[in-house]
Amino acid sequence: MILNQKAAKIVGVLFMLAAVTAIVGLNLYNPILNGPDYLIKGSEHANQVLLGALMELILVVSAVGTATTMFPILRKYNETIALWHVCFRFLEAIIITVGVISVLSLLTLSREFVASGVPDSTSFQASGTLLIAVHDWTFMLGPLFMLGINTMMYSYIFYKSKLVPRFISILGMTGATLVFICALLVMFGVIQQVSVWGGILALPVAANEMILAVWLIVKGFNESANLKGKNYLSI
Repeated sequence: MILNQKAAKIVGVLFMLAAVTAIVGLNLYNPILNGPDYLIKGSEHANQVLLGALMELILVVSAVGTATTMFPILRKYNETIALWHVCFRFLEAIIITVGVISVLSLLTLSREFVASGVPDSTSFQASGTLLIAVHDWTFMLGPLFMLGINTMMYSYIFYKSKLVPRFISILGMTGATLVFICALLVMFGVIQQVSVWGGILALPVAANEMILAVWLIVKGFNESANLKGKNYLSI
């Protein structure tokens, strides 16, 4: 029981860390991802971009940490879904890492562009457009598409096991459905990810993660549910 409560606090902290680093990292990328003069601004704000990449790498570690820390607890109730959750969370982390690599490659391109002083920037612009597109696709596939799948899996187990109050689990499953729909809408060009509708559809899953994080840090997992899970394994 003590180990489970320690795991709950760790998961809660990691959820909060993931949320903070995701927001901070995206904002730090502004000079190199937004604006027509990104090839110049990226090099001028190199340290800021590198700090943004570091934030996203911390996000990757946090995502993997939540999955691996929850796995021993979730597997007591549904080992198959718990294993899927770990695998898909790792896939989410890999996709985000690819996005980080694309931004770092774009920073290298920006430095080369500034150092070369070539007046014809056509080839640099073409390469830059491609790298930005890679980041944009990973930004959709990781924090939206895969997040929806992962949130649905752990929320479903939470709902069935009552490890946390069911209103949190219901919010999680609702948020997972909406963010997955958002991913599909963005994929097919119906809405923009960074838009009013994108924010509205992503808000419930963000609220779920923050409420869940606070609950796990303060209250932990339901001890009676943990005991039932232990008895289940012994049957």
